[in-house]
Amino acid sequence: MNGNHRPLVGRAKRATATAAGLLPGLVALALLGMAADAWAQSSGPRTAGAKAPATQSSVPQASAAQTAVPPPTPAPAALSWQERSDIIGEMSTYVTKYEDTLPDIGVRFNIGFIELVAANPGVDPWVPGAGREIILPTAYILPDAPRRGIIVNLTEMRVYYFPKVGAPETHPIGIGRDDEAVTPLGITQITRKAADPTWYPPASVRAEKPELPGVVPPGPDNPLGKYAFYLGFPLVRMHGTNKPYGVGRRVSHGCIRMYPDSIEHLYQVVPVGTQVNVIDQPIKFGWWQGDLYIEVSPSKHQADELETQKVLIPDLPEGLLDLATKALGDQADRLDLGTLLQAGIERRGYPIRITY
Repeated sequence: MNGNHRPLVGRAKRATATAAGLLPGLVALALLGMAADAWAQSSGPRTAGAKAPATQSSVPQASAAQTAVPPPTPAPAALSWQERSDIIGEMSTYVTKYEDTLPDIGVRFNIGFIELVAANPGVDPWVPGAGREIILPTAYILPDAPRRGIIVNLTEMRVYYFPKVGAPETHPIGIGRDDEAVTPLGITQITRKAADPTWYPPASVRAEKPELPGVVPPGPDNPLGKYAFYLGFPLVRMHGTNKPYGVGRRVSHGCIRMYPDSIEHLYQVVPVGTQVNVIDQPIKFGWWQGDLYIEVSPSKHQADELETQKVLIPDLPEGLLDLATKALGDQADRLDLGTLLQAGIERRGYPIRITY
């Protein structure tokens, strides 16, 4: 899959005070165009012949069958922008069959529901139709945090594991659904792990579902699935699930859900005592082959919109230009302002190059 990710509002030559002065007008134009696109998408699914949006051609590309992951670089602070390599994985595409749904495709390629829907605006997640090219957002900018143990990025709804030897890996997760069932932020560790765990429904869950027993043994009715990591956070676990369609969504009571294959793999390789750092980074920047990339995930509100309306209402992240300028450092004059704004508004959830 080739072709550039084209900006809606043109290209800025320099990220200077002049560009900053034009920013309100550019944002207004971009938002107007995006609102029109969102309205058109909400009026009905695209035809089977409609094209999915093009990704940045210089992002690592692969066919759907490939899963190549370049080796990680050391901590970014120790390297110059020319040396850094902050992206893992490769972008992919998949052509649908008649019986496919986006949740089925997500399970097959280890992608969460919301990230797959966000990467393919206008595609009905339940009836995409046969012969449609689906973008698989399988390239990821590593989070801006110390690269050790496990990092859980809530807005992105992904977990990253940094083994002591070898390349990092990432998996989609489901997280707490609302402010009363939130997955907590902060640093903790894996205190123990269990195969075929027993579930003791907490009081908050039994209040919603009084028919639940006090103890749910291992088996197909156990929502913890076949494997579980117990964390230092009270009542919060990383575990499998008996409902894979809940991965990549805000549906849990605070626990971190994973696809059965993902949690089984991590169970085999992640030891007790591993640090778990839960962060919330909806915007990530990373260098790759001398260019800066941005990855913007849908906000909580926009994730809810994608669940209920199948469309994301445009919303430019606050302070986006300042964040990009800081990430660029002495390379700020290379900023492609138009592409930065488009990436921020669209929130496709995969890396977009924002430098010339």
